[in-house]
Amino acid sequence: MEFQKFNKIPRLSRDCIITEKIDGTNAQIFIYNKNEDVSLLTLDFDNLVTDNFIHEYSLYNENGLYIFAGSRKRWLTEKKDNYGFAKWVQANAEELLKLGEGRHYGEWYGKGIQRKYGLEEKRFALFNVGRWHKNEKRLVSIDPETKEEKYTEQCPDCCEVVPVLYEGLFGTIQVNRYIEYLSYYGSKIVPGFRFPEGIIIFHSASGKLFKKSLENDEKPKGQKDA
Repeated sequence: MEFQKFNKIPRLSRDCIITEKIDGTNAQIFIYNKNEDVSLLTLDFDNLVTDNFIHEYSLYNENGLYIFAGSRKRWLTEKKDNYGFAKWVQANAEELLKLGEGRHYGEWYGKGIQRKYGLEEKRFALFNVGRWHKNEKRLVSIDPETKEEKYTEQCPDCCEVVPVLYEGLFGTIQVNRYIEYLSYYGSKIVPGFRFPEGIIIFHSASGKLFKKSLENDEKPKGQKDA
């Protein structure tokens, strides 16, 4: 029998990042370089990127760089879209190539989607605040040997980044404080919108994401009042 060790338990009192939770629909942009070894880049269920997949789902191609769009559960096309996200990716493909190869997750939100946020258009907000920024660069790390400072990168003009509300030591006091902040001041990503959804907590030591809603946080998603 193969021996299975008990995993190490991460410490709770470690750094975290709290961001605003956006109420839209989950989306991703996948940028694939066909010029590289395809065996190093796989899709869900370890399927290789095949020519058939490229033919069926690619929305844009430039010098072997292909762009794909996805929702939470499936790949999208112009005909099988999700609130127009695939069409938006195709229309902004040249700018989106600045994201670089790989997967880029975010929230597609605005007009006609969930909370709508009082917008007359739809927007895409990137989740990875450790890499991207919209207006203000943030210090990510300092190399202990060279002392070189690493900052977040400017995201493409057509994208946003989910707002950072807090960075520092994790604690329920901080979590509740920023729930109250949004409740009082409203959304940070769309100033003036009075009904934000909640927050996302990234706990650095565990590498896990947690969410907390302003309303009905104790209920499973989708469960409504009787």
